[in-house]
Formats: sequence, C-alpha cells, structure tokens
Amino acid sequence: MQATSLAERYFAARYSFFKWRYSLTLVNKFVMASAMACVTGLLALVRIPLPFTPVPITGQVLGVLLSGVVLGGLFGSVSQIIYVGLGIAAGIPWFAGGASYSIDSFIYLPTCGYLVGFVIAPLIIGKYTDRYISARGFLSQMRVMMIGVGIIYIFGAAGLSLVIGSGFRETMMKGIVPFILGGFIKAAIASGISFSILPKTSYNDEIDKLN
Repeated sequence: MQATSLAERYFAARYSFFKWRYSLTLVNKFVMASAMACVTGLLALVRIPLPFTPVPITGQVLGVLLSGVVLGGLFGSVSQIIYVGLGIAAGIPWFAGGASYSIDSFIYLPTCGYLVGFVIAPLIIGKYTDRYISARGFLSQMRVMMIGVGIIYIFGAAGLSLVIGSGFRETMMKGIVPFILGGFIKAAIASGISFSILPKTSYNDEIDKLN
C-alpha cells in the first residue's frame, strides 16, 4: 500500500512539474533557462583531453540534451544561448574544463561548431517531446537524443574543419569517430533520466493526447 502511495505521489509530482513549467511566465522561463545554463557549465568541468584531436570529451552534452526535455524546445535552446553567450561576453569560465573565451578567440576555437550545435539540439528534442506523448518512452527518447547528439557532432565537425582546415577524413577522425561511443552513452543516460521524469499523460494538448 505504501509503495503504491509513493508511486502515485511520484507520478503526480512529475505531471505537476511539467504542467507548471508549461504555464510559467516569460520571466520565470528565463530564470529556469539560466539555471539550466549553470548545469551545463558545471557538467563542462568534466573534461577528458584526447592526444590526437583538439576536441576533448566533456560532460556538457548531457546538460544540452536534458535542457530540451526539462525546459521545452524554445527555452532549452535559450538556456544554451545563455550558456554560450554569457561565457563569451562575460568571460565566465564554464566551458570545457573551466575554460573561458573572448569573442575574438571564439571564432578560432576548434570546438566552436559544437557550441552552435548545443543551441540547436534542445530545440528539436524539446519540440518533439512536448508534442507527442508517444515520444516519452525510453526508446523514443533514445532516438531523439541520438538525433540531438548527431546535430551537435555535425555542427562541431563543420566548425572544426573550418578552423583547422581539415579534409573529410581528418575531420571525421578528429571530430566525430572518437566520440560516437561516448555520445551513445550520454544519450542513453539522458534517455533514462527523461523517461523517468516525463509524465505519460497530456500536459500540453499534445497531438496524440490520450483520452
């Protein structure tokens, strides 16, 4: 009986959170987006350099993927605009490994394309997740998270190629191939978290709303 009661409270709490998030004022949505930018910055402290590429393994991607779920598509992207924008404009040391970059140095940064991908990926993830109840299962979330990872890698590889002047093969070997397994793992972790926190009932007049 107690276990059933706890489960019911949990289901009610996650529904209430997303219903509340959807109805927030614009100011409060910006506050939440700023908080998620801080989460991404904290995860960026996890940095593992690789000797054969200027692109390190970092924890940022996990925060990026989850921002679309927690905040929705638009404000998931806004959270990453805040993250990238404040990091560059104010010099906040919350990029990979606690690094900071100026506006002038950003365009020469080998990882600048990945940061652009950070802004776009949550938009796709959040829009899809908010629109369909059927998108909130683990496998559905895994698919959309992998799409998000793919977006980040495509923009990242394009930026890397422009900065270091690499061809297709070198770009793939330095900008995508070493990170495929890590991207899959991050997508799986993000999918597990999102599956556990997402309500499986309508909170936003979803297209496939259950009666």
